[in-house]
Amino acid sequence: MKPSVKPTNPNFSSGPCTKRPGYDLSKLNTDSLGRSHRSALGKERLAKAITETSRLLDLPEGYKVGIVPGSDTGAMEMAMWSMLGQRPVDVFSWESFGAGWASDIAKQLKLEDARSFVAGYGELPDFSQANKDHDIIFTWNGTTSGVKVENADWIADDRTGLTICDATSAVFAMDIDWKKIDVATFSWQKVLGGEGAHGMLILSPRAVERLESYTPAWPLPKIFRLTNKGQLIDGIFTGATINTPSMLCVEDYLDALNWIDEIGGLKAAIDKSESNLAVLAGFVAENDWIEFLAQDAAICSNTSVCFQLKATDEQIKAMIKLLGAEKVAFDIGAYKDAPSGLRIWAGATVEQADLEALLPWLTWAYNEVTA
Repeated sequence: MKPSVKPTNPNFSSGPCTKRPGYDLSKLNTDSLGRSHRSALGKERLAKAITETSRLLDLPEGYKVGIVPGSDTGAMEMAMWSMLGQRPVDVFSWESFGAGWASDIAKQLKLEDARSFVAGYGELPDFSQANKDHDIIFTWNGTTSGVKVENADWIADDRTGLTICDATSAVFAMDIDWKKIDVATFSWQKVLGGEGAHGMLILSPRAVERLESYTPAWPLPKIFRLTNKGQLIDGIFTGATINTPSMLCVEDYLDALNWIDEIGGLKAAIDKSESNLAVLAGFVAENDWIEFLAQDAAICSNTSVCFQLKATDEQIKAMIKLLGAEKVAFDIGAYKDAPSGLRIWAGATVEQADLEALLPWLTWAYNEVTA
């Protein structure tokens, strides 16, 4: 039968992700709107976004956090174009975004001394191939495949190369061993449900040392430059952004950070996301027509949860359309480059009760399109 109870919030998109519970646009601090981001107030709000990020993530001493343009993509490109080329590079990819970084390294930066280790959707590549003397590029969570790294134990403590990690669907949702990471990037519109266009760049002291001791062979656009005359442009990491940020987006991000603090901090956010995954895992265990795209439970994402169905591509499309028409679930189709299926966001901004209300609708819609 058609279920009678719908999710209170049907937004299950994997990016931009749903706003935090209780979000109210009218409650945002608007004092900085219409003011220069170079004003004392503008710099103070930007600096707070940086220091609160560092505090809530409990970053190691000496790690720097900066706000950069272009979302996670801008932050990753900035890191790659500014730091790669000194050493050989090992690229690990298992979904579209990781494949994109590998493509940029091979076709845009044209680095000849680069190795690519690739796995199919639902799997992970062989991390034992990582060379501690090479720079390493990888995603912590494959947003389009629903597969995450289990841990960072495969990264050597005595490495001489840098580890550069696209962590956009993992930060504030997964336990990241920061001492294994030299460069990390993420964006506000993922785990925290913030607004788009702004990226976050986290640098270890080793990454700063690379920036100040190495100059790439290629020219760098102004928007990518992290150093000036061989010194780190420290303003990027204190609130003096490279280009004009949206102060409305900054206030929205500060609201999200404050919510993380209110619910109990990073651990509470991770626990909430993992509890959401457990709800979905229980549903998969009870139904033989749906399964995780991830081939191993240990590497199943607890944010961008991807599913395969015993259905044709057209039936899956019809199911997604039906759920949208019922205003039960919006934007839950698999990524365009991924295998056909469903992708449901389960980060901390999603309420468990909404996932529980969604599940009977998944069964109903599946039966409707496959009958």
